Amino acid sequence: MRCIVFFIMLSLFGCIEVDKPNKTETLKPNILFILVDDLGKEWISAYGAEDIETPNIDALAKKGIKFHNAYSMPQCTPSRVTLLTGQYPFRHGWVNHWDVPRWGGGAHFDEKLNPSLVKKLRDQGYRTCVAGKWQIDDFRVEPDALVKVGFDDFCMWTGYEAGIKASAERYWNPYVFTKDGSKTYKDAFGPDVFRDFIIDFLKEDTVKPSFVYYPMVLTHTPFVNTPDETADDKIGKHKAMVRYTDKILGQLIQSLKENNIFQNTLIVFTTDNGTTKTITGGYKGRKVRGGKATTAEAGICQPFIVSWPKNIKGGQESNALVDFTDLLPTFIDVAGGAPDVDGKHVIDGKSFKSVLLEGRDTSREWILGMGGGNFARLTENGVENQYKFRDRVLRNREYKLYLDSKGEVMKFYDLEADPFEENNIIEELNTKARITNFNMLKSVAESFPDKDNDPKYNPNPGQDWDVNITAKSDFWKL
Repeated sequence: MRCIVFFIMLSLFGCIEVDKPNKTETLKPNILFILVDDLGKEWISAYGAEDIETPNIDALAKKGIKFHNAYSMPQCTPSRVTLLTGQYPFRHGWVNHWDVPRWGGGAHFDEKLNPSLVKKLRDQGYRTCVAGKWQIDDFRVEPDALVKVGFDDFCMWTGYEAGIKASAERYWNPYVFTKDGSKTYKDAFGPDVFRDFIIDFLKEDTVKPSFVYYPMVLTHTPFVNTPDETADDKIGKHKAMVRYTDKILGQLIQSLKENNIFQNTLIVFTTDNGTTKTITGGYKGRKVRGGKATTAEAGICQPFIVSWPKNIKGGQESNALVDFTDLLPTFIDVAGGAPDVDGKHVIDGKSFKSVLLEGRDTSREWILGMGGGNFARLTENGVENQYKFRDRVLRNREYKLYLDSKGEVMKFYDLEADPFEENNIIEELNTKARITNFNMLKSVAESFPDKDNDPKYNPNPGQDWDVNITAKSDFWKL
């Protein structure tokens, strides 16, 4: 009898032990979102770049899905606010670039008036951190800005703060903001500081799921030498910066493996807009000039790679349409939540989880990019958009439609036949396919509001360092 009881108890305890989760496993995936600054496809060898090798980025693509039709916005601020809110710039209002630490004017990302991806992930039980470049708040005015948005911890370049010369440095001797305040990290290389912060964060807790947002300072100008390479010219420095970007990706992946969380980490690697216009790279037999601040494909159709070893089969390529509004709903969907559970905000994006997990070829019928150059101004009402309707482009799988700031059609391209946009066929709507696709995209454009919103925020108090920016066509060069 004692033997029978013993074996029953042994069996029960055995069942309990089998069901006990591994310390380093979580049902919800970790999410590592890497956003490179100013880098187009012509500088990623997995996409056909001819003047560079990016082995770690290429390896990530082989382990997951390489997307071909993913749109950002053409400039920094619109892209960053779009991915945080899941809304198009015509809705959240940041249709122009606005460098908050540099120009101020009371502007900031107001988490009370806008949806926030980070807060929604925290609601799903995620630890959250950010490292790198933010640029849509002035930390001198709002030292708790990142906490209010939803981050548990942060390590950020402050952005170029007006009146503080040291703050211009994001690379060597970087000026970095943490919970301890802002200071110069003497003799350090900024990308190393941000990388090490993320690696340390990932080590702290491997049970609770983590969301890590890494908006890199690389590869934005100024062109600099890296700890690994020294060059005399801008193209040599640019290449060194791209290679260092690739190296850091490899180091982060190695950290995930060492913490036994790589298999259940969703990694998204992309860029905020195209390469600076002063750099040209070989790409698929062509010389491609950087498309930053333009709505040409080189400006907004970004490298976009997704890896999730536990759930995504490697070696895939996808022509599914994706844009930056889709990041919020996709991350929330993967985390087990609904994009807008409070019902207060319109979310323009669509989750592409089915593309990731089921290999579906599409999750939506069209994508959008808007704005090029800059047409913002500062008035007594705050930051306002000079044009009530910013220029924009819409595309489906094959065709792309350009509209000007009057909402009128400018250009129409068959991207499948003309990927470098050399033949405007707006006067050649002479086939059923062209007419059907033109009408479809034009109909979508006509569904948008007649007037774009201005940025939505309750202004912060004015500061001595605020710069009174008025509208200029070359404002984005400042």
